[in-house]
Amino acid sequence: MSKIHAAITAVHGYVPDYVLTNKELETLVDTNDEWITSRTGIKERRILKGEGLGTSDLAVPAVEALLKKRGITANDLDLIIFCTTTPDRVFPATANILADKIGAKNAWGYDLQAACSGFLFGLATGSQFIESGKHKKVLVVGGDKMSSITNYQDRATCIIFGDGCGAVLLEPNDEGNGIIDSILKSDGSGVAYLHQKAGGSIKPASHETVDAREHYAYQEGQAVFKFAVTNMADVAAEVMERNDLKSEDIAWLVPHQANKRIIDATANRTGVSADKVIINIERYGNTTNGTIPLCLWEWESKFKKGDNLILAAFGGGFTWGSIYLKWAY
Repeated sequence: MSKIHAAITAVHGYVPDYVLTNKELETLVDTNDEWITSRTGIKERRILKGEGLGTSDLAVPAVEALLKKRGITANDLDLIIFCTTTPDRVFPATANILADKIGAKNAWGYDLQAACSGFLFGLATGSQFIESGKHKKVLVVGGDKMSSITNYQDRATCIIFGDGCGAVLLEPNDEGNGIIDSILKSDGSGVAYLHQKAGGSIKPASHETVDAREHYAYQEGQAVFKFAVTNMADVAAEVMERNDLKSEDIAWLVPHQANKRIIDATANRTGVSADKVIINIERYGNTTNGTIPLCLWEWESKFKKGDNLILAAFGGGFTWGSIYLKWAY
């Protein structure tokens, strides 16, 4: 009997209409287009505008388009894993809110928080439900409304983040395609360098925390860059080595879109040529959990059945990891 793998059978994404350009950021903080582009590779990012809109509102159009593409309904879903750093609310889970909005009456779900590595952690988790035979259709969503925790007076972070969401459907595959292997890691000592200072149980919201602007993402860029550039590259190389893959065996490298220099370092470490590296950071910035599924969505038409893909990410926590999968359609 052939081993069952969890294969991606559909993918879709969504980004909001509003485009925040480097030129507009020049009017908000002391920065300029050349400085931003040379250090990050970002030219513009999308922002969700409108009162009362949250991360689930980014997910709804992505998921509805995915379901239509696959020819199924929301009631066919068994499980929803929503990977996000910016949930609609502290509770209930955004996965449950999404299920209600799309009419998924038969699915249970939960949120998964691993910062920018969350989507990979969600894929690996969702694959276990497929491989075990427990479920047939698992929806893994990666999305963030990063503008909700971005301080537009802090030039170190406001140039980086954007809003966006992508989703994939996992289903059983007995042809040898799907998620083959994953290496996932975390190191809590990284909390000092990338975190949100207030809003959790250790420092609940108060007038003081709001006045001190402590409900935004805080990052010590150099420390994060140094750790990310090494670990994201190393873990991508490690998953290739463990599966006896050479650079020429890889059809596509799909890196988390945090910084162009980190992406380049990962490509160099794995030996994958630039024409096989998926990059859209210049248009969307860092959408945290949304980057990798948005890349898969935009490049979907170029993938061929059986293609070897290497996914790699790094995030606050610190978290990092890589997944090797064979494209299934």
